[in-house]
Amino acid sequence: MQNIRSALFAVAGLAVMGIAAAFAVSLTLIVGLLLTATLGARMLMLKAKPRPVYAKTRKEREMRVWNDGRGTIIDQ
Repeated sequence: MQNIRSALFAVAGLAVMGIAAAFAVSLTLIVGLLLTATLGARMLMLKAKPRPVYAKTRKEREMRVWNDGRGTIIDQ
């Protein structure tokens, strides 16, 4: 009788642990799904802000022109 009671307690304990683990995993998945959905919604709702593009101008170099005997070369 003592062995049967111990076996039932062990099975009941394992069942409670399994239910708790399943609840924790499902809760984690639900929270992850909600966070992913809100992040996706925020990404789609935000408008891209126009930012100025700064371009550097090169310093004016003089144009070099010379003739090497085969034709005129223009280096810009």
